[in-house]
Amino acid sequence: MGPLVPEVIGNELNFIVALFIGIAFGFILEQAGFSTSKKLVGLFYGYDFTVLRVFFTAGVTAMIGVIALDHWGLLDMSLVYVNPTFLWSAIVGGLIMGLGFVVGGFCPGTSVCAAAIGKIDAMIFIGGSFLGVMIFAEGYPLFEHLYMSDAWGNVKVFESLGMSQSLFAFLLTVIAVGAFWATTFVEKKVNGELNPEFNHKKLYYSLTAIAVVIAISAFALPDRKENLLNKVNDEKFITSNEVKLMTTDELAFRIIDDDKNIQIFDLRAKKDFDSLNLPKSNNYTLESLFEKDANKLLSLKNKKNVFIADDEQTARKGAVLALKLGFTDIYVLQGGMEQFKKDIIYFKIPGIANTQSEKDTYRFRTKASNVIPMLIQENKEKHKSSGENKTKRVVGGC
Repeated sequence: MGPLVPEVIGNELNFIVALFIGIAFGFILEQAGFSTSKKLVGLFYGYDFTVLRVFFTAGVTAMIGVIALDHWGLLDMSLVYVNPTFLWSAIVGGLIMGLGFVVGGFCPGTSVCAAAIGKIDAMIFIGGSFLGVMIFAEGYPLFEHLYMSDAWGNVKVFESLGMSQSLFAFLLTVIAVGAFWATTFVEKKVNGELNPEFNHKKLYYSLTAIAVVIAISAFALPDRKENLLNKVNDEKFITSNEVKLMTTDELAFRIIDDDKNIQIFDLRAKKDFDSLNLPKSNNYTLESLFEKDANKLLSLKNKKNVFIADDEQTARKGAVLALKLGFTDIYVLQGGMEQFKKDIIYFKIPGIANTQSEKDTYRFRTKASNVIPMLIQENKEKHKSSGENKTKRVVGGC
């Protein structure tokens, strides 16, 4: 399962869900005829394009699904692994796999599907796959230069083409529909008759219309993250949204009192956070507030979520973003971290107190200026010993 937000499926249950999804996937492959090598190689000989249709359908469905889940904030895209591209190894590997597909009549996934229902040729194919993996692993020093050559990084096609994600999704869906129709005519030409599956033309036209509607829907699902980040960087938008303020004295008191219901979201640069970070604080950027780890903390009930930054305005951006993401009990440190340093950490009595309120304030701040630095140092040592406990991106893929 993908990294869903909120985490409705835990890591342990994930394996159970993955098992049933795998069984369902294998069943669908078998029902589509992918356990028969003749149907699979029909793609290369032009008499059966089921493979193309199934893979295009799966690709478009997954693409629109990911875009939709990301748009609604239900998928943490920072944890979705994109396989890095190594150009020449991809080309050579693609040619080898394509040749193996034509000669053997299976790809790695369909061979397992066919072997599961007792196909001997599929079992031999799997054995050959394991042999190839073993040869590559043992001979890796010889292939390493080719394998690692011309690294392009984690490439996304729409970014490489310089277009929006929505436009690419629309164009790919249109290309898929066009390919479905084109291959139908090719099959008719090669086989001398129309594929029996497409005798019901009304159904085919209806499916085409549905696909076009799905393609257009991509434009109704803009990148939610980019959209909200653009908004919070607009000063007028920030000032039009009211946020609750927490004074430097209140925050200092809660820290000294070891208040279990307070969480601090520090939006300063990492080097500033590493040099001086408050107890109960975690370092975030505006972008990372969309991720699963931030979601877990902000979703906790009965917590006061305090956003701090060097200045109050930057902290307001994070607070407004959290509010727009649907979280509650959001506060901003009044005056920012610079004011907190002045009022608490490096406090110096400005003069003679004229009122009882001033006397009480000066007395508290004098005490806090001694206690808070000690707590900061203890917290720093604790962070060093425990290390970061953030969700890691899982690497790998088909």
